[in-house]
Amino acid sequence: MDPREFLLRLFRAAVQAAAPARCLPAHLPPPPRGRTLVVGAGKAAAAMAQAVEEHWDGPLSGLVVTRYGHGAPCRRIEVVEAAHPVPDAAGRAAAARILGSVRGLSADDLVLCLISGGGSALLSLPAPGLTLEDKQAINRALLRSGANIAEMNCVRKHLSAIKGGRLAAACAPARVVTLVISDVPGDDPSVVASGPTVADPTTCADALAILEKYGIREPRAALEHLHAGQDETPKPGDPRLAGAETIIIASAQASLEAAARLAREAGITPVILGDSIEGEAREVALVHAGIARQVARYGQPAATPCVLLSGGETTVTVHGHGRGGRNAEFLLALGLALDGHPGIHALAADTDGIDGSEDNAGAWLAPDSLARAAALGVDAKQRLADNDGYGFFAPLGDLVVTGPTRTNVNDFRAILVGAEAGRR
Repeated sequence: MDPREFLLRLFRAAVQAAAPARCLPAHLPPPPRGRTLVVGAGKAAAAMAQAVEEHWDGPLSGLVVTRYGHGAPCRRIEVVEAAHPVPDAAGRAAAARILGSVRGLSADDLVLCLISGGGSALLSLPAPGLTLEDKQAINRALLRSGANIAEMNCVRKHLSAIKGGRLAAACAPARVVTLVISDVPGDDPSVVASGPTVADPTTCADALAILEKYGIREPRAALEHLHAGQDETPKPGDPRLAGAETIIIASAQASLEAAARLAREAGITPVILGDSIEGEAREVALVHAGIARQVARYGQPAATPCVLLSGGETTVTVHGHGRGGRNAEFLLALGLALDGHPGIHALAADTDGIDGSEDNAGAWLAPDSLARAAALGVDAKQRLADNDGYGFFAPLGDLVVTGPTRTNVNDFRAILVGAEAGRR
């Protein structure tokens, strides 16, 4: 068996399980008596809109916003591309148009909202008194801080005119059905894309506490807005959200199970370690390395050959200046922890096809990766210290490059233990 090809097959199975064309059609609601308006945001939004068009029986119109390069051809639903992870003017304009389009609807109308990971940055409409530049500054600071996705989106909700349930409130009294491809640990729909159609249990005080935790004190206008606390998000029980329904149509767990099925068919025992693993990428790598060594040495928690599978979203507190990506950072730290342990191969990649802001989905690690890098003059410890996982794996030819997958259920990690050695 070729370890690299086997791990890539598992990754492809995980991505395919979350493809909108596969997971969305079964969850479409019946057409309403009135209008059907489609809105949405996220890395999967265009592919989701395409799936709606192909399976919807009746008239519809609408607008969705996705990341640059993640578009898909649609006939009746307009697709706008914008920046991620730091918002831009295109995303702000699209969010304003979406919010304006849902006002004045009736109880006979249906708003079909298509939400996926990345939607928070793409659906960036600053709260009154704030500017796009304020939002950009907060996003950059949060991305460098090591804050997890729930913390980042708590702050984003309270600086927004559309997120944290505000979009659903604007739709009232129309029925709102939100279809969600979840990229967050725990699949909390109020966190995915900052929950534009979901009641928000967090407060401005919570957002302030997060900024304080990470020492973020600028821009002043954003902190003053939160301190004022006069523009809270809609809370659970808000009557404006009574007609809103949310359905998770794809998740990390479903994708891990798809990969596990493929592993069993190949005669490899799968062990799913968890679908919502969080923490610093290099620390999560140390834990995974320890489990892999336990499998190799003692056959626990499963005998070899075995593949350890996990999902969730790690974070990286940026101290260096390298080309990173949390999956590349995880793998580089894993490689250092395993130190060339024979018979252990690994892949870590983001199911959206983009590891952070680079052109790769992730990378692939072999027992000889550190030795091959050293032969090229690439110092693994130095690259990790500089948050330069991309710069470590690129010279080896071991980046996983897929291009945009047009879905997103977050990180996918697979560690193969006990397979025959062999890099290619």
